[in-house]
Amino acid sequence: MFEKSDEQLIEKALSGNKRAWMNLLKRYEVQIYNYGIRMTGNKDDALDLMQEVFISVFRNLSNYRGDGSFRGWLFKIAHYRCIEFYRRKKPNQSIDDTPETESNERALEDSFSAIQQSNQVVSAMQHLPLAQKSVVELKFFGQFTFDEIAEQLGISNNTAKSRLYSALAKLKTLLEVEYV
Repeated sequence: MFEKSDEQLIEKALSGNKRAWMNLLKRYEVQIYNYGIRMTGNKDDALDLMQEVFISVFRNLSNYRGDGSFRGWLFKIAHYRCIEFYRRKKPNQSIDDTPETESNERALEDSFSAIQQSNQVVSAMQHLPLAQKSVVELKFFGQFTFDEIAEQLGISNNTAKSRLYSALAKLKTLLEVEYV
């Protein structure tokens, strides 16, 4: 069957269709959760952040004007909720949980290595200022363009680029120190 566009789902959700709302939520829940993991460094906090984001979207869906993509609007809300999160909590929390895999030995080693590298990147990101962390998250994990990032964060295109390159230099230094 054909997949409905975000705009079609929004229109139906605004008219009270709960199934449309759930489809919209399901479409973006993994992306928002992963955003939360990378921004907070903790899966419980990521779940809390995801819940706050979707509550905000639910309450403000009627305010979505359709000027840009719904995805961009959603991540802008996620960014603001993340700022609120950092105002309430300390940002330097480590990830202690690693997913378990039932597979052969080689696949287990590969999986563990990938998880370890992912955890190291997430851990290193926790040392970045929120402004830089947001740009890294949106560019590499959200796959947004510099124009979209600038619009979402309310900054210029050049500022987005500058923050990204500064963040990458810091991440490189942090990750090199970790491997030495």
